[in-house]
Amino acid sequence: MLLAIDVGNTNITMAVFDKEKIVATFRITTNIIRTSDEYGLLILECLEHRDIKKERITDIIIASVVPDLMYSLNIGIIKYFGKQAIVVGPGVKTGIKLTNPNPKEIGADRIVDAVGAYEMFGGPVIVIDFGTATTFDYISEDGTFPIGVTAPGIRLSATALWQGAAKLPEIEIKKPDSILARETVSSLQAGIVYGYIGLTEYIIDKMKEELGLPNIKVVATGGLGKLIADETKKIDVYDIDLTMHGLRLIYEKNI
Repeated sequence: MLLAIDVGNTNITMAVFDKEKIVATFRITTNIIRTSDEYGLLILECLEHRDIKKERITDIIIASVVPDLMYSLNIGIIKYFGKQAIVVGPGVKTGIKLTNPNPKEIGADRIVDAVGAYEMFGGPVIVIDFGTATTFDYISEDGTFPIGVTAPGIRLSATALWQGAAKLPEIEIKKPDSILARETVSSLQAGIVYGYIGLTEYIIDKMKEELGLPNIKVVATGGLGKLIADETKKIDVYDIDLTMHGLRLIYEKNI
């Protein structure tokens, strides 16, 4: 079995693969002050909760945008699993060609999403990841990753709003019954959700226009992405497991 780990700024998401099938998923809070033992034990507990023995994990692959915790995470994996994880980065085969002047600036999560979208749905494709930041990346027909757009994530935008205005409460991010809000909570929900739908649709349309590809497929992933994908016809496919499958595909290219 393969253990795929995606280290994001907010959460660490994990999936266990039996060949191409995901048999278990887990999510823990990203915390850079955890020790290697804490990371090792947390991962073991997640596996044991699903009755997966650590001996069944034959390989591990990691994509991370949080370099400060990678030492502890890697050492924890070595201590508790006796394995050296594949870490997505320079020297790892992905099948995606990066044309950015400084490829090291591109987050591993964006590369993994690009691989998942390109391999599973073909190119050209726009892949959107609704994470701490929301990214809109274009992958060409031949698998080149030349450009991308980055926007503040939905939750990040909402947090900035209620932290910056003393009288505004922290709210659940969900679509209200109507955009014509009559009280504070639904007013905030309307502005956040419908505002983000508008942001998403405009960026998709503008990318299609400037690329000259009006019919390009748009694939989305990320926790709050379904909330937006359900409310717009601009997103063709929503796949919550896209990043995990991207990690699996990269692993398969490197064994």
